[in-house]
Amino acid sequence: MDESWTFADDGERSSADAVRARLLARIDQGRLEIWLRSSAGRSLAFVTNTERAMVMLLAGDGDPGEHAADPGADGWSDGFLLANGQDDEYPDEDTVPLTAAFRIVAHILAEGSPPPDAPWSVDR
Repeated sequence: MDESWTFADDGERSSADAVRARLLARIDQGRLEIWLRSSAGRSLAFVTNTERAMVMLLAGDGDPGEHAADPGADGWSDGFLLANGQDDEYPDEDTVPLTAAFRIVAHILAEGSPPPDAPWSVDR
């Protein structure tokens, strides 16, 4: 069975080809924390400040997961507004530029894993 992905907030199914436009639409609505769920029980979190994004892949409930990384990036970025109103700040090395985040999410939806050339940090 192929893994399929839906947006957790409304159950809308997304393909790798459509995910960038659907993420951008949510960002334009001010929704900066976005979750996708897979038919295999995995979760994909996308939290952005509109310039950088934290992209996390979790194997299931309670999994500390893994996330996209930008090794050597210096500094911190804030403005990662969560759905509960919390405004987070992350080291830039734990987030990626927005364009890279879109590419990573699309690859995960298409292939089930991050692109081989995308630095990745395992938090387990």
